[in-house]
Amino acid sequence: MTTPKRRAPAGAAVLRSEITTAIRRALMQELAAVGYGRLSIEAVARRAGVSKTAIYRRWSSKLQLVVEIVVAAAGGKLPPLDTGSLRGDLSLLFQVGAHALGHPLASQIIPDLLAEAARNPEIEGALQAVLRAKQEEVVGSLVARAVRRGEVSADVDPEAAVDLIVGPLYWRLAIHRSVPSEAYLDALVESVAAGLRAAPAVPRQRDAALPAASA
Repeated sequence: MTTPKRRAPAGAAVLRSEITTAIRRALMQELAAVGYGRLSIEAVARRAGVSKTAIYRRWSSKLQLVVEIVVAAAGGKLPPLDTGSLRGDLSLLFQVGAHALGHPLASQIIPDLLAEAARNPEIEGALQAVLRAKQEEVVGSLVARAVRRGEVSADVDPEAAVDLIVGPLYWRLAIHRSVPSEAYLDALVESVAAGLRAAPAVPRQRDAALPAASA
C-alpha cells in the first residue's frame, strides 16, 4: 500500500521564521536610521534581502509592521527583579533599564516613536497599552513587594511611585542622551529609595491662628 502524498501547506503555514527574523531586524535598523515618517516597506525589504511580498504576507501595512514589532520588543520579558530589598530591586531595575534604553537602536527609535505618537492615535494607543502593562508588571510589582516588606508605606501613591522610579532614568538616557555611570545609578537608587520611604508631609494649617505676640 502506498502512502498518499500530503499536500504542501500554503499561506501562513509556510512563512519561514528566518525571513521573519530578518524583516524584524531590518525594520528596527531602518526605523533607527530614518524614523517612522520616512520609513518605507521597500527600504525594509532591501535591508532584509527579501521581497515586499514577503513583508505584506506577514503584515498588511507599515503601521501594523511597526506597531507589532516595537510593541513586542518593548513588552519582552525581563529577568526576575525580586532581590529581597527595595534598594536591591531598584539597582537591578536601573541596570537593566540603562542597558536596554542605552542600546543604539533603542536610543534612536524610542524618542522618534513617542514624537510620532503625538500625531498618530494608533501608535499612541499601542505604545501606551504596552507601557502601562510593563509598568504594572515590573515597577508596580516592585513597589508592592516593598510595601509588603514594610520598606514603603502602604499609603504610597502607586502612580507617583512609578513616575519617580521610571522618570529619572528615561530622562537621562532619552532626553539628556548621556550614558549613566555606575556611580550615578548608585546615587539614583539612594535618591529614589529615600523618596519612596519619606514620611508624608504634614498638612499646612493655613487657617490656624497665629500665636499672640508677647506683651
